[in-house]
Amino acid sequence: MDTLRTPEERFADLPGPTFAPHHTEVEGLRMHFVDEGPRDGRPVLLLHGEPTWSFLYRRMIPVITAAGLRAIAPDLVGFGRSDKPVRTEDYSYALHVATVTGLLAHLGLDDITLFAQDWGGLVGLRAAAENESRFARIVVANTGLPTGDHPMSEAFLQWREASRSMDPFPVGAIIQHACGGTLPPEVVAAYDAPFPDERYKAGARIFPSLVPITPDDPAAAANRRAWTVLRRWEKPFLTAFSDGDPITRGGDAVFQKLVPGAQGQPHVTVADAGHFLQEQKGEEVARIVVDFVAATVG
Repeated sequence: MDTLRTPEERFADLPGPTFAPHHTEVEGLRMHFVDEGPRDGRPVLLLHGEPTWSFLYRRMIPVITAAGLRAIAPDLVGFGRSDKPVRTEDYSYALHVATVTGLLAHLGLDDITLFAQDWGGLVGLRAAAENESRFARIVVANTGLPTGDHPMSEAFLQWREASRSMDPFPVGAIIQHACGGTLPPEVVAAYDAPFPDERYKAGARIFPSLVPITPDDPAAAANRRAWTVLRRWEKPFLTAFSDGDPITRGGDAVFQKLVPGAQGQPHVTVADAGHFLQEQKGEEVARIVVDFVAATVG
């Protein structure tokens, strides 16, 4: 597998706060992760989606660690400081689940609170369903777990097609648009930083095409098995979707209906935020996570 590794100088002078990088090798690939807070704090696993990276969590991490929790934010393979396979054919849904699961094993994490948005949910919910004993509670935001058995939204299908055809693939501009055009130039540049040129963007381009949209998709059966677990998941489960995301709108109701652990929880709609609510409302979302942990411990 041919891979690229973004030069470290691309990550100089990022808008703060910034955090020390950590790396490990999983599935033959170097994976980067942020690891902040007390080593003995309850771990909060923060999973990003596409085409972002762990920079997305810079506003949430200080709030989480100030509460005595341990914040762990990996860069999925193909993103951030993690290795980037060059060929789109080298990416699969299963690879992302395996690398995240491998990181959890490497760090020896248990009693995990999962916070997952966008592809972070598709990967994180699979990892949680396949490693139930490691996870204590889940918070999902602007995400889903499709099996290909139900139609996807028109907004998603349009994005799926655009991600494969647009040239160039303007990562920072895409995130800017999804946040309503509100991001300062230095933040847009930080989202572009992991991708010096188009060769580095295979993962960012192919991710939407890895979402199961037909029943016979390679990932469909594994996602159905994950739903079997979630339909009997009684551990605390919270939804914190935003009010301004056309792609995942209504997805919170599915989780609230089908997951037993979601019953009676104080589900939240985050106001005045688009798809990447961590960028627009990071401190608020972090407090939702912190409060949920505090309310469900013991």
